[in-house]
Amino acid sequence: MATGRLLEVYLDLLSQPCRAVHILLNCNNIPHRVRTVALRRGENRTPDFTKMNPMQKVPVMVDDDFILTESDAILKYLATKYDVPEHWYPRKPERRARVDEYTAWHHSNTRPHAAKVFILEVLLPAQTGSQVEEGRLIRALSQLDDTLDKLESMFLRRQPFLCGDDITVADLLAVCELMQPLGGARDVLQQRPQLQRWRTRVQSAVGDSFDHAHAVLYALRDRRKAKL
Repeated sequence: MATGRLLEVYLDLLSQPCRAVHILLNCNNIPHRVRTVALRRGENRTPDFTKMNPMQKVPVMVDDDFILTESDAILKYLATKYDVPEHWYPRKPERRARVDEYTAWHHSNTRPHAAKVFILEVLLPAQTGSQVEEGRLIRALSQLDDTLDKLESMFLRRQPFLCGDDITVADLLAVCELMQPLGGARDVLQQRPQLQRWRTRVQSAVGDSFDHAHAVLYALRDRRKAKL
């Protein structure tokens, strides 16, 4: 267990990786303090934050004097250092390698493809005041569809979670990305019963921490629906 200062995490819960870290901390009751960094206000570009993370991105974790700046590394560090059930990041080499396999694939597949739909439907219209050209959105949805096919065939297959019989940090990274288009009132799993069942299993496994982490996103979705 940790000693010294309370673990601190710098988060904006509209950020998908920040939600994954937030869920892991809360569902495992790891003592921590959240420092909110509002990306929309540019708080990630302040001199103090930039000194801590020159990439000017969240999440950031500070454990005593140890600073970590990538969500994948933060999740694995927390699961390794703190007293959490072993299934989050298994010690057995083959099972751990399955988690690493997904998280390596995640950063060039699930993450950019789900995020692009959110960017096109929510962020760019908010910044420019006009809707994004429909062809770009159709291409982005097609890319995401291909990724969802691979999630089902390569990772989920006939098992309950992406890397086996138990939830791991891989499931948190994936589910938080796939929730993001909800901010534009789009459920990308609507026609995907296998992935819907997986999402429900993830929610059940982490309890209230799931909805707590996604409250900001739900509010964005509800505002969007009210305008439609």
